[in-house]
Amino acid sequence: MGSGYLILAGAIMLFSWMVSAKLKSKFELYSKLQLRNGMSGAEIAEKMLADNGITDVRVISTPGQLTDHYNPSDKTVNLSEAVYNHRNAAAAAVAAHECGHAVQHAIGYEWLTMRSKLVPIVNVASSFMQWILLAGILMIRTFPQLLLVGIVIFAVTTLFSIITLPVEYDASNRALAWLENKHMLTQEEQAGAKDALKWAARTYVVAALGSIATLLYYISIYSGSRRN
Repeated sequence: MGSGYLILAGAIMLFSWMVSAKLKSKFELYSKLQLRNGMSGAEIAEKMLADNGITDVRVISTPGQLTDHYNPSDKTVNLSEAVYNHRNAAAAAVAAHECGHAVQHAIGYEWLTMRSKLVPIVNVASSFMQWILLAGILMIRTFPQLLLVGIVIFAVTTLFSIITLPVEYDASNRALAWLENKHMLTQEEQAGAKDALKWAARTYVVAALGSIATLLYYISIYSGSRRN
């Protein structure tokens, strides 16, 4: 399993790099596609929220790149400076996607609710999980139960990455449907937004696959120690 896992891990890392590179190139491409309606990412977000009857969510600018997210705890759509201020297809796609999460929150979308409940657990687990797994592997012959504890903790983070998939895909679907139904974009802009979000979603698929593969690897180590 050792060599097999290394091959699998290498393949996933390569695929992850390819998807990330493709995503970067797509966003650079669609960042050059200026919106005919002249709206900024912030204006797109505010209109989508209003059209969905959401009045208690604020749209704010946050520093950095790729820092866009929806925060359900304080009900804010956080857009990176480029998305907040710019008026292109990439900015429209990201802004609408983050508002898709706000819509999920407003209607009580079950997968988002499940993920939100796991966030504090995952945050705590991530701080010491790797140390437990490392110690568990080093002490596999004398104290195999420690590795089992690490596996259970890692399984929670894997579950989180799996639950993230329907949350992200649904947010993108809501964003694209709204953009199309409200005739916010031209056909070319709509196609660009769809393509950009498609590649963004694939980064979560790669992350989930990597987490599953790693979990199976740790399980195989534990199972092997039980047979020996």
